[in-house]
Amino acid sequence: MPDHTTCGFLVVPERRDTPGKVIKVGYAVHASTAKDRKPDPVVYMSGGPASASMQLTGFLSQMFPDRDVVAVEQRGSKYSQPTLGCPETAEAMLDRLREPSADVGAAALKCRERLAQQGVDLRGYNTKEIAADVVELRKTLGYPTWNLFGVSYSTRVMMDVAAADPAGVRSVVLDSYLPEKVGWYDDADRNLTDTVTKLGLREPFEAMVTRLNARPARVPTTDPLLGTGFAARLTGDDVSTIMAEALHEADVLAVAPAMIDALSKGDDELLRPLADEVGDALVSHEFGLYHAVQCQDEVPFNTFTTKSRLFTVNSDKAVCDAWKLPKSAPVNATTKAPVLVVGGQYDPTTPTRTSEPAAKSLPNARFVEFAGTGHAVFLVNGCARRHILAFVDTPSGGAAAPCSPEKAAVYPRLNPGDVRVTGASYQISLSPWLAAPFALFALVSLVQLVAGALKGRAVAAFAGLAGTAFTGLAGAAVWGMLKENETALAVGLPASVWPYTWVAVGSAVLTLGALALRRGWPQAVAAVTAAGFLVWWFAWIL
Repeated sequence: MPDHTTCGFLVVPERRDTPGKVIKVGYAVHASTAKDRKPDPVVYMSGGPASASMQLTGFLSQMFPDRDVVAVEQRGSKYSQPTLGCPETAEAMLDRLREPSADVGAAALKCRERLAQQGVDLRGYNTKEIAADVVELRKTLGYPTWNLFGVSYSTRVMMDVAAADPAGVRSVVLDSYLPEKVGWYDDADRNLTDTVTKLGLREPFEAMVTRLNARPARVPTTDPLLGTGFAARLTGDDVSTIMAEALHEADVLAVAPAMIDALSKGDDELLRPLADEVGDALVSHEFGLYHAVQCQDEVPFNTFTTKSRLFTVNSDKAVCDAWKLPKSAPVNATTKAPVLVVGGQYDPTTPTRTSEPAAKSLPNARFVEFAGTGHAVFLVNGCARRHILAFVDTPSGGAAAPCSPEKAAVYPRLNPGDVRVTGASYQISLSPWLAAPFALFALVSLVQLVAGALKGRAVAAFAGLAGTAFTGLAGAAVWGMLKENETALAVGLPASVWPYTWVAVGSAVLTLGALALRRGWPQAVAAVTAAGFLVWWFAWIL
């Protein structure tokens, strides 16, 4: 947390319709120290459901330096009490990638029984109660008005807050808007298809799915809950599910053309980062809260007329069938307060196809789409942050746009010809020591260059010069890729490393020549190092 931040709990009823038991909702308040501090703060909540919010306090305080920032948790999430974790269903969903797989519904019943033994009433964990917590927090903190800021799921929360507390709302920012009337589960398959189509990848994507459905791949990964490794079995539908989540991120969107093209051609080593993505996702939410909200406020409003190819959709339906929580009453929230809705061009979860019309149905809203961006636009897109800041400063509008959203792509697109596909680069990013042969070759080449030049041994000097040139050129190419988008390492190395390779081969040939001219241990070490490096480079890296 940044300086001048206070953290606390808001004590509220677990169920306002049945007063008695109380719970604690976590929040943080960062007090602005700006001389021109504005009186109305920004209150932010993350999405999910069940994503934590408070970790973004520092980021938001930099985004809104002249306003207090309030980051409020959802009841039941990581920094609230109780925390509604559900490792039983998380592990069962991960088991989807094993054979035989676990029964998600049975795991859900175990989770619910455990939570009930802890005194948790899941009926108190829904959007209506979460919104009421936000309203109560404003009154408790003593702010006459504030600016609401929601992203993804919490856009629904903030719309409910705006409807329930109109006198306390100055403006509303909805990033990746999820309208209440949209059936997210019914739309999930189409949303993914629309995104890959917009990216111009429909044909290779379907080829990848068809290939892996016919012959699933075995991919090493780690169980984040148990800390053990296992071989995941990935079908094409499994990869579709993982991509539906991964394509939230602008850095993944940028490398998707090269990645999906490679996967369609059978480069299954690129499945490792996708398999690891599953584990990361399963520890990013408190799944007890997630399921409680979805089973009351989302699943009952979808038809599920056809089985989805996305295992997350089917798993959520299985959990809700097991839990049998009551269906919530629709709110149909609206507001007369000024509203800014921002969306990402390639968002596979809250596409502009549904968020833009919903924005236009509000009495006082405007909509802006940002190019090259996926979900949760403000986190990665500086132009979007400038639009949001300008709106909060002057919600009534009239000011010129601070930047062009059509030119706001965050990362350059990585096409198939831009990269030399290899899974080695991703493994090195996880374990840098795996690059030791490259570092050793660079060191030996430099020693060859200096020693050969000082002792007048031209062949050795030129061998060292070629090796040093190769490592410098290859290192510069990789560094350039990292500066643009480090996620590109999940696909491979810059295409330019292939022609540079022949400089390394030339260095090895000259090193052998130097050994033939002078058979000493330094020349032998250099020759063995060069030969070993080329074996490592061709056999594993390329």
